[in-house]
Amino acid sequence: MDTKCLIVDDDVTIAENTAEYFNMFDLPTSYVSGYDDAIAFLEANEVSLILLDINLGEKSGFDLCKRIREDYDMPIFFISARKSDDNVLMALNIGGDDYISKPFSANILLAKVKTVLTRYEKAAEALKAASAQKASGTEIQENGRIRISEDMFLDTQTHKLLRGEEVLPLTVMEYKMLLYLLEHRGSVVTKDELLDSVWEDEYIGEGTLSVHTRHLREKTEKDPKNPEIIKTVWGVGYMIE
Repeated sequence: MDTKCLIVDDDVTIAENTAEYFNMFDLPTSYVSGYDDAIAFLEANEVSLILLDINLGEKSGFDLCKRIREDYDMPIFFISARKSDDNVLMALNIGGDDYISKPFSANILLAKVKTVLTRYEKAAEALKAASAQKASGTEIQENGRIRISEDMFLDTQTHKLLRGEEVLPLTVMEYKMLLYLLEHRGSVVTKDELLDSVWEDEYIGEGTLSVHTRHLREKTEKDPKNPEIIKTVWGVGYMIE
């Protein structure tokens, strides 16, 4: 079930009315009234944010928040008629992200929830994109290999290039250059950056860089004159997409 927001409140009338209001504005929302129901709901559904009351009968919202934080990382807003600083500090210290006093304005609460959900979703997308880039580029597998293409790997243990059934030796600088480009996969690496970070020698010039690039292409490309792996960004440097 697609549930953006879960309301946990022993006051069923407030929970039901708030859920109905949120759903009316296209924010999928469900509600439960107790500790055990909340745990069961989380185990069976994806939830993006929780609105949590402190009073839940035998067990408190504080207890539930601690339990949720053992397994989940979604935002938790405490909603309570208790207004003391001690309760606010307790809620925030055990993992709550905000504390909203009852009675509350439904439209302001909705705006807060949507703002936080948007922020979390953008952060999750950015993390997913970064993880995808790492997985496709520089993630080292258990056997010490970095995938370059479908049938080509750089072996970080032997410093050799594995292309299909072939094992191709690399010079020290060829290996360092290829590894550096893979570590920055998806980004343009300037010639100056390669010279500074790979060669670390102020007397090496672009001619040496061009020679090593040509040698690497001869080992990695099907057609070195029309490279598909190590691409030239004219006037800037190189990149592996």
